[in-house]
Amino acid sequence: MPEGPSIVILKEEVQGFSGQPVISVSGNSQIDKSRLLNQTVIAFKSWGKHFLICFAGFTLRIHFLLFGSYRINARKETPVRLNLTFSNGELNLYACSINYLEGDINTHYDWTVDVMNADWDPVKARRTLDTIPDKMICDTLLEQDIFAGVGNIIKNEILYRVYVHPESLTGKLPEMKIREIIEQAQIYSFEFLAWKKQYELKKHWLAHTKTLCVRCNLPLSRKKTGVKKRRSFFCENCQTLYR
Repeated sequence: MPEGPSIVILKEEVQGFSGQPVISVSGNSQIDKSRLLNQTVIAFKSWGKHFLICFAGFTLRIHFLLFGSYRINARKETPVRLNLTFSNGELNLYACSINYLEGDINTHYDWTVDVMNADWDPVKARRTLDTIPDKMICDTLLEQDIFAGVGNIIKNEILYRVYVHPESLTGKLPEMKIREIIEQAQIYSFEFLAWKKQYELKKHWLAHTKTLCVRCNLPLSRKKTGVKKRRSFFCENCQTLYR
């Protein structure tokens, strides 16, 4: 599943189509594709893991789910979910969820919870954490209404950085650890963005998919944790469990 930084990269890559009218539409999506024909793209935006194509009066929302992908000025052999052709190129979307949002896009999204948005509000995130004290921090970090854009890779790397066990209860974490986690949610997301642009993201992973703790030289645990049952990679020795 693409995480927030990957969607920011897509948003940047398609800027050449901004201000361009759609001259052809195709694909196996069940949305009313004819509605897009001859419509001009006003802006491309991202919110967390959502890619947004804004037109006058409505927005196309794309979620890449687990296996979604895209191609710009290129095509895959698999069936395209949605093809948008412009006079200067084409955008092809695959294996994703697509739907319309009506009216002003700002009525649909709270930009203050997107960790990569200029309006990200860490103070608001801190207040929200007080309302879910019994939720495991591995689940809390994946809540998109608190940390939009944070996915499983970022979750694992943040918790390893701050020495916190993923099954720790949010309400039991020391204030210093809470502040570190909130801060790292933004810091690591932008580092992720930079590394991915340089095609060296995996080189910087310390915990995600790894087998050995670089700090303790001990095997990392691998386990599906929390209510969400997402994979966690962590060190039982140096990542403290707060319960």
